[in-house]
Amino acid sequence: MFKKSTALFVALLLLLSLVPAPLQVTAQDGPVEVTFWHAMSGSRAEVVQEIVDRFNEANDDVQVNAEFKGSYAETLTAAVAAYRAGEAPDIVQVYEVGTRTMLDSGAIVPVMEVSGGELDPSIFVEPILNYYTVDDQLWCMPFNSSTAMLYYNKDMFEAAGLDPEAPPQTFSELYDMGMQILDSGVADGVIAFGWPAWIIEQMFAIHDQFLANNSNGREGLATEVYFNSDFGVEVLTQWQRWAEDGLLVYGGREYRANDPFIAGEFPMLIQSTSSLGGIQRSVEFELGTAFLPTLDGYERAGNNVVGGGCLWTMAGQPDEHYDAVWRFFQFLSEDEQAITWHQGTGYFPATKSAVDALEEAGWFEENPNFLTAFQQILSGHDTPASRGVLLGDFVTIRDIEDTAFEEIIVNGADPYEALTAATEEANQILEDYASLNAPQ
Repeated sequence: MFKKSTALFVALLLLLSLVPAPLQVTAQDGPVEVTFWHAMSGSRAEVVQEIVDRFNEANDDVQVNAEFKGSYAETLTAAVAAYRAGEAPDIVQVYEVGTRTMLDSGAIVPVMEVSGGELDPSIFVEPILNYYTVDDQLWCMPFNSSTAMLYYNKDMFEAAGLDPEAPPQTFSELYDMGMQILDSGVADGVIAFGWPAWIIEQMFAIHDQFLANNSNGREGLATEVYFNSDFGVEVLTQWQRWAEDGLLVYGGREYRANDPFIAGEFPMLIQSTSSLGGIQRSVEFELGTAFLPTLDGYERAGNNVVGGGCLWTMAGQPDEHYDAVWRFFQFLSEDEQAITWHQGTGYFPATKSAVDALEEAGWFEENPNFLTAFQQILSGHDTPASRGVLLGDFVTIRDIEDTAFEEIIVNGADPYEALTAATEEANQILEDYASLNAPQ
């Protein structure tokens, strides 16, 4: 049974398709107030507020009000509900899972339209641009893009007799190293995942495997997923072996695994690069980072897919609001703001010029852990399968993926049977979505 928030989200989507766009509101005296809803909590929220404060201080005629609205799913659901009520924010941060939903919602204004054609998409780092470009158009403002990577405790590696400068590159290497760590008594577990459903999706991307039909939903609405493909079953079978042999520790669906890793309870973590800033500031051991390990017998044939979020402009606002939004977007794309965002969080700076500025300043040389994520996405291969999958009602489908992962890893379910059940459930969701959103 889906969570309440997921059920509400689905209901809102159904209602959204039946409700006309709200009328534009009239302009008010004084500074133009721009409402910006986001899903950044903790230290990430502090960096968001720092950047917003800088903008407000430099622009007397515009006031951006940043509001934390909860998790990514809660923020997306709140934005849909507010749009229906004619009270939508000007800007909403939506994670990549919501891209297809936003495209089909009728509730957004494309960022190229907001900019009046002034935005040059070529300024953005290519894998980020590729994810949010659909039908040859960039639809939202890239902001907090990330990918997943391997974090590891170099001190624990050394204590177990492993080379701290040689992290595992393949599944078999990780298994062998993990068994050596367990045998040494250094830890009672070896590795945990953050965002396990997303890590499944990363596996499909870096091995150049389509996760859904119609070129991952980029050449038409996806109507089938391939969770139970031979490749998918092989990946989950290997992970189940890790769990059965005491290597893989279940770490929850999002960031819960970070704390025990930071505390030194196990030596490896697969997590979003957005956690790097917080992890690096918190650990008392020497931290290493590395590329995601690959399945034996397969090459690293595709790029890591980006995660994180993008800033979408909501429809139904007066022109002066769109002018103010565009000024704020321009501010965010400045090198200074992009660098502040990257250094404070671990999210990528979205623009090429910011990356160049960081390189010239020696930032990556002094902070090699931050370089790992860029090396993964910039040295990878851009393929249709690695640009990222677009699924209708992806929020619900992520829940289905997570449940399958838990059944296999925690409860010992047969990987093929669990993934087949997840595939059938997800395909029904896609069929229902297509019935409401397919082109007429």
